[in-house]
Amino acid sequence: MNNLVNFLKQSDIFYQFTPTQLELVANLCQEVNFNEGDIIFRENSASKELYVIAQGEVDILIHSGESNGNTVVAKLRRGQSFGEVALVDEGLRSATARAAQKETQLLVIQRDKLIMLCETYPHLGYRLMYNLAADLAMKIRNTDLRIREQLLYKPQEKNQAS
Repeated sequence: MNNLVNFLKQSDIFYQFTPTQLELVANLCQEVNFNEGDIIFRENSASKELYVIAQGEVDILIHSGESNGNTVVAKLRRGQSFGEVALVDEGLRSATARAAQKETQLLVIQRDKLIMLCETYPHLGYRLMYNLAADLAMKIRNTDLRIREQLLYKPQEKNQAS
């Protein structure tokens, strides 16, 4: 349990959690191992879990509609989380997650159990939701920058080639 608490302490979404709060979250964690190339979940599947990368890397892919199938849109590393939108709604996954390294270890936290913990301990819930909002804001900003790059710089390259 101490290993989980120490790891959670280093993860951004559990920033400024007290040792007791970290232990409460650690009690909810289930450790799951994946090999390189294993699918963690598929785009358009049900979403009921939050994932934290304990070891390895995870590729986030979207179906590109092209013959090659999927395009990697993000590479996540140790300490990063994904699947956090499942905490807000239980809609469908917007992307596929795939283990990108051998021996990828994830901490899986069930939505219902984490929501119950947040309701039981409102200060913990506030801190978690604040940290998740900050994480999602950073991901939105990065996506915005990538879209701007595609819109502003790619057309100029095509015009120069003509």
